[in-house]
Amino acid sequence: MKNVIAFVFLVCGPVLYSQSNINEVFAAGIEDTEKFSNSYFSPVSEAAIYGLSNGWYNSAQTKPLGGFEISLIGNMTSFKNKRDKMEFNLDTADYKNLKFQDGSASKFVSTALGDIEGIGVYVEGEVVPGVNTKEEFELPTGIASEGINFIPTAFLQLSFGLVKGMEIKARFLPKIDTEEVALGLYGAGLQYDFTSLLPAEDVLPVAISGVVGFTHLDATYDFTNSIIVDGENQRVEIDMNVWSFQAVASTRLKIINFYGGLGYISGKSNTDVLGTYTVKSGPFQQTYVDPFSMKKDAKGMNATIGAKLKLGFFRLNVDYAIADFNNLTVGVNFGFR
Repeated sequence: MKNVIAFVFLVCGPVLYSQSNINEVFAAGIEDTEKFSNSYFSPVSEAAIYGLSNGWYNSAQTKPLGGFEISLIGNMTSFKNKRDKMEFNLDTADYKNLKFQDGSASKFVSTALGDIEGIGVYVEGEVVPGVNTKEEFELPTGIASEGINFIPTAFLQLSFGLVKGMEIKARFLPKIDTEEVALGLYGAGLQYDFTSLLPAEDVLPVAISGVVGFTHLDATYDFTNSIIVDGENQRVEIDMNVWSFQAVASTRLKIINFYGGLGYISGKSNTDVLGTYTVKSGPFQQTYVDPFSMKKDAKGMNATIGAKLKLGFFRLNVDYAIADFNNLTVGVNFGFR
């Protein structure tokens, strides 16, 4: 499970490490490995896209010229009880070589978010004419088997007031670069308060604005070799782009305010599996170099409701977004005006 959870680290931030290795699926051949990997990893990419789309606002009111706010934002993107994201039906008729050890033609197996364990599979074939060999291994489980039912993201964000009604935003996560993992993100956004165009705007009980935000994440993870698969420079590289478009309304109270939004999310994730993968056991002992890429698009609506507490320079906000993946956001903010 080690590189399952490391993959989640890759796209979403640090969680835990465990021990199983998806590299072993290469023993079934490149076509089967690519097909399985797409089904296994896609829900993680989708959840990450939804997670990174959040946290762009904590009020519909924009800051005046020179006003600013520095925020530390954390997201928890939940997939609890979403079985359609935690498992998929693996039909061996769709695979060239992968078979279940118990003889089943199809069964539900875990995605990288799931909790199904102990699914034994095998591949069988001729090494040389007349000589058959069989390799058995278990399919990887997912992070829910470790008791994790959410994906975390965290980053710093700066908001700065420009001309009346307009606010620009920037978010970033400084590059994390360890022996196995490199991860960073950046983004930019724009918010415009439409009620600033109205006369006597301050007497209105609510503010209404529009928010557009873009986030880019790039990451690399070096795989650990498995017993069945050897190789060099084994890694995955991820490039993810996420757009968020939101209509926001909020109250205009002095200390505590309530806000809500309705919006649309669109994101793309490209994952390149790179390096040399040498299958050293079983009937399909081959070497693959930079074997394949995986792509995932995700889009949908979301609705957000939240509250913000303002005590002078210090502000705290909490909101909850309902979407294909629900999300809890907590922001610790320090601002002027």
